[in-house]
Amino acid sequence: MIVKKTIQKILFYTILTIVALAALIPLLWMISTSLKAQEAIHTIPIRWIPKEPSLDAYKAIFSLTNINFGRAILNSFYVSIMLTIIPLLSSAMAAFVFAKIEFKGRDKLFSVFLITMMIPGTVTMIPNFIILKGLGLLGTYTALILPALCNAFAIFFIRQNMIGIDNSYLEAATMDGASLYLVFVRIMLPLSRPVLFTMGLFNFMGAWNNFLWPLIVLTNRKKWTLQLGLGNMGTQFGNYQHYLMAGALISIIPIVIVYIIAQKYVEEGLSTGGLKG
Repeated sequence: MIVKKTIQKILFYTILTIVALAALIPLLWMISTSLKAQEAIHTIPIRWIPKEPSLDAYKAIFSLTNINFGRAILNSFYVSIMLTIIPLLSSAMAAFVFAKIEFKGRDKLFSVFLITMMIPGTVTMIPNFIILKGLGLLGTYTALILPALCNAFAIFFIRQNMIGIDNSYLEAATMDGASLYLVFVRIMLPLSRPVLFTMGLFNFMGAWNNFLWPLIVLTNRKKWTLQLGLGNMGTQFGNYQHYLMAGALISIIPIVIVYIIAQKYVEEGLSTGGLKG
């Protein structure tokens, strides 16, 4: 039995190692390519470690004339922060109402919200585009934020956590004269911190990596996000893979940093959100 368990462990960790390496190979190739000169990219046999590592690709993408790479990064940060904070706040308020405030038809209305999760996002793009065009908001960042204000998944995810918060906290605060606003800000939000951090991470990742909707809405190059800049680079610099890899590597860094910051809350948030109720 001991030998059998030992073999099973060896096989298990061997498989995990192979899977981990398979996941890391594209990232390692990206780093390697970004440090190569153009003539060294297609060298055979493949060199994972460049003979003469160079940061020329990173310098070159920040000096492109048709794409302001630095501005695109700042635009992405602005859009991602707005699309993280504003929809998260609106979803938390809606989740609080659905979780703790009794009113007629609450469960039916919440069911309607859940039904909207079954509708693919691509189906609503044309109606959203027509509405935003009628409002004169095309070409603005507001056009990116407005459709994200009502996020059915975020409302469901946060609501499931808030349902598990003991009503005695709310009753005690109400008896002390606290308004609904104070109950929400001082009690519900702090107690829902792990789920809010988790949902905030999801929002940030989705906003940072979003390509199709900004491509449709943002017509001004000065307002392009990083993903639009990378997409444009892919069409113009297809033979300069080291440029593309350098830009893609830069686009990954903020996601990694945000995840490291929110990591301690994410596991707890995933284990509580969506399991209660």
